Amino acid sequence: MGCGRVGSSLARALERRGHSVAVIDQDPDAFRRLGPEFHGATVKGIGFDRKVLVAAGIKQADGFAAVSSGDNSNILAARVVRETYGISNVVARIYDQARAEVYERLGIPSVATVRWASDQVLRRLLPEGSEPQWRDPSGQVRLIQVGAHEGWVGTPVGKIETALHARIPFLTRFGQGLVPANDTLLQDGDTLYVAVANDDVPRVEQVLSEPPAKH
Repeated sequence: MGCGRVGSSLARALERRGHSVAVIDQDPDAFRRLGPEFHGATVKGIGFDRKVLVAAGIKQADGFAAVSSGDNSNILAARVVRETYGISNVVARIYDQARAEVYERLGIPSVATVRWASDQVLRRLLPEGSEPQWRDPSGQVRLIQVGAHEGWVGTPVGKIETALHARIPFLTRFGQGLVPANDTLLQDGDTLYVAVANDDVPRVEQVLSEPPAKH
């Protein structure tokens, strides 16, 4: 639902991956953003109207994205699709961060546009690890991006996890993602992604900012 810049880009991307796509928007002129190569369905109407949803094929749908410019419309459409048609794979774009967090706790995954943009800027302004790459809806767990002191180079990832009391689900090396084994050795320039409880972030960053303790 929504054929703005986000909705049209999402629709084209899904179609390129082989999915059947239907796009709903109140403004028929908005469908021009889809371009001539788009072969999916376009339906004019309000995205939370049941007749419109049925016309778009909601009864056969595997997922629904509400990405219009209105928070209320996105929330209402997401709830109608989930509660009326039993589709669990639903995402809503919400501009109001507080609202997004509420709906995440109610089980509707939300993308808070302002929060996402501000976090992206902060990650580029502040030291690595100062902002989470991901946080769970409750705010208790986060995935942080953090560099390690050069003294950790050559240390097995399993040993680093033991020192941190936290998991390292992946790292990046020369711009490529890598899922490490316990015996994967940390290399110079690697960036670690650490899954950590919210309250433990300062401790984990402190441990990695210093060389490993000698025993």
